[in-house]
Amino acid sequence: MTVALDERIATYDGDFCAWLEQQAALIRAGRFDLLDVENVAEELEGLSRSDRRALESHLTVAILHLLKWQMQPDLRGKSWDASICKARRAVLKLVADSPSLRPRLPALVASAYADAVLDAVRETPFSKKDFPEECPFTVGQILDEEFYPDRD
Repeated sequence: MTVALDERIATYDGDFCAWLEQQAALIRAGRFDLLDVENVAEELEGLSRSDRRALESHLTVAILHLLKWQMQPDLRGKSWDASICKARRAVLKLVADSPSLRPRLPALVASAYADAVLDAVRETPFSKKDFPEECPFTVGQILDEEFYPDRD
């Protein structure tokens, strides 16, 4: 979509979609003098935060179901397996698209583990004290499609 550069510049707080299109058109036209630099920078940083949040969310789901798999062997089923597989694929896709996220995985796993434990406490008969203080799974194990704790 081409946006005419002679049109009135849309405002960030007004029509966000029009603003985005115009900022992209200004960049392509080399009209950096007309860019809304602060808001463009803020949006770019927001995209990075969004990817990190998505990555942490997928890690939380994978860890949650790995914990449930480990602690409730009699309840293991296809839905937990599917959830683990789907979360693993989502993490791997995000890291493939943005390799700079890979070094952040250990810190994100630590944060995701805390959330996974809170979710597990709500979804299982276990209390927080029943879970280790630190994630019992390595990043490699979490992402390894063959790894399941105590798999028979």
